[in-house]
Amino acid sequence: MSMSINRRRFMHGASAIAVGAMSYQSRRAAAQSSGELSVALNGGDYAKACIEAYVKPFEAETGIKVTPVAEEVPAATLELMVSTNSVSVDVIPVDATTTFKAPEKGLLEKIDYSIYKKDELDAIVEFTRTPYSVGSIVYALCMVYNTEKFPAGKPRPATWAEFWDVSKYPGVRAMSSGVDGSGPWEEALLADGVPADALYPLDIDRAFASLDKIKPHIRKWFVTGSENQQLLHDKVVDLAQSYDGRAVALMDQGAPIEVNRNQQKVTWESWGIPKGTKNLQNAQKFIEFVTRADRQAAFAKLIPYGPANRNAYKLLPEDVGRKFASHPDYLKASIVADSKWYATAGSDGVTNVERLIQRWNEWILQ
Repeated sequence: MSMSINRRRFMHGASAIAVGAMSYQSRRAAAQSSGELSVALNGGDYAKACIEAYVKPFEAETGIKVTPVAEEVPAATLELMVSTNSVSVDVIPVDATTTFKAPEKGLLEKIDYSIYKKDELDAIVEFTRTPYSVGSIVYALCMVYNTEKFPAGKPRPATWAEFWDVSKYPGVRAMSSGVDGSGPWEEALLADGVPADALYPLDIDRAFASLDKIKPHIRKWFVTGSENQQLLHDKVVDLAQSYDGRAVALMDQGAPIEVNRNQQKVTWESWGIPKGTKNLQNAQKFIEFVTRADRQAAFAKLIPYGPANRNAYKLLPEDVGRKFASHPDYLKASIVADSKWYATAGSDGVTNVERLIQRWNEWILQ
């Protein structure tokens, strides 16, 4: 996730980017010369859910043929396609950081909001709705505790300040690594007393001073969501920062854990249209279709990611809706990751996320 807390990927090698670019190029003639709409859907179960909830119903309603591409489109691949005028996919998932880089780099087309119904548009969570993209899912990093160590009715940490309080709440802990820039910076500042509405711009020195205090008590700085999920599953840790989807999946399997949504760090993924696509009008229609409440509710029933359209919760059973980071009750107590700040570069050309990665790599070795 660069700084959008990407739940599936963390770093992309140059070879992977090159292969991705080549594979997209190879589809170009087949997909676009026939007038078909080509849509990147990430991969795995996520892509399968997109096909069922989005692609098939869209084709049925519009008659527009969609060619699904079950691959991700890293930012470097998007830049390569746009800069070489070889755009091979018409709609792509974009992370929050890419969304904010779009205007300066000319990577994405503007979204035509004139084709949206007002009640649908108004229901899309505000921070996921930008001139260049529309929210698809909302997810979070949150606090998770083992209920055998912290049973109901007994004291449990409810804030990051309490997570830091190892005397009152003893237990083995895990937190996310900062190796990709998506470390526990906001959590560290909240633990140090910074108000939630005053986090940005992040005080990097203060964040690392706070991390100094918790560092001796962290058993594992996890890099991937699957790694952290395994720690929780095997009861290696009692208290952890975790991707909410990973924790909910474990809970559904009967694991003795619970999620604390207070001060969860929320981010999102969106749909965008690469600049220069030859199927712009159909791409606009597709994004409008897949951001409707009924489509997002259908998608959420297939794979546990929170809808960006709040009206989707009216179509979901309450027990299902409570599993997602974007539930209206949870958003009230959430911290929204400021991806624009992370993507901002200083006078030296170094972005804030790059600055954090450099600082982390030095700090973790101390």
